[in-house]
Amino acid sequence: MTDRLLLCTDLDRTLIPNGAAPESPQARAYFRQFVAQPQVTLAYVTGRHLALIDQAILDYQLPHPQFAIADVGSSIYTWQNSQWHRWQTWDEHLATDWPKQGAIAIHHRLANHPALQLQESAKQSHYKLSYYVDLQADSQQLLIEIQALLEKHNFSTHLIWSVDEEKQIGLLDILPSQVNKYQAISFLMAAQKFSLAQTIFAGDSGNDEAVLSSPIPAVLVANAPQELRKKLQSAHDQASLYFAQGNCLGMNGNYSAGILEGIFYYFPEYQQWLNST
Repeated sequence: MTDRLLLCTDLDRTLIPNGAAPESPQARAYFRQFVAQPQVTLAYVTGRHLALIDQAILDYQLPHPQFAIADVGSSIYTWQNSQWHRWQTWDEHLATDWPKQGAIAIHHRLANHPALQLQESAKQSHYKLSYYVDLQADSQQLLIEIQALLEKHNFSTHLIWSVDEEKQIGLLDILPSQVNKYQAISFLMAAQKFSLAQTIFAGDSGNDEAVLSSPIPAVLVANAPQELRKKLQSAHDQASLYFAQGNCLGMNGNYSAGILEGIFYYFPEYQQWLNST
């Protein structure tokens, strides 16, 4: 049994049961019980900005994490003395590969693109530019086109495509070239001295793919889109990715039930924390 565990999880449709699939009634209570153990360090890794993370904690009675990797990896916060504190070292790392004017400089080059609808101002940040895209669009061709246009103007960027299943809309995030959830988690692991054997990630969608395909032990919750599940099953080394199926603790594998199922797959000894109460 490892003496400490860094549990990193996406929020929407991973921990938060805001998709079409049903949630096992006891799942979040079990999750809260698990992360209350002193060995566990909890980090939320999400496309949400900080205010929306706080709102989710209130709305869904989520345990408060010690860390938040927000804005699809473009910001990192630590919770200390009942306040969030932004990691300036991560900002400094990102600044080396991004326009000084921030994301607005990139938007000027894309503002008239017919397939892109700028997301709300609260969903933008200095290091993240986010658009809505109609699902009727050819997303693969669009990403190629946008990447080529940005390279033409000497912007070094990383594009992340995902789908909001609930709202049926495509989501395009444009970030510094070295930024995604995997890079941000790796930065957190190094800073807090967590090894791969002491870390696990849970996710459900396209903006989690960089972590789900990485060496970090990971779990894809059972309610994840079948398209992503099939893509990962065919392309990924199964050794570091577990596909939740249900039947753990009598639960269905969706949302936090799937997170726990994945944890107990990698660390079966931790299940005693729940069975003993």
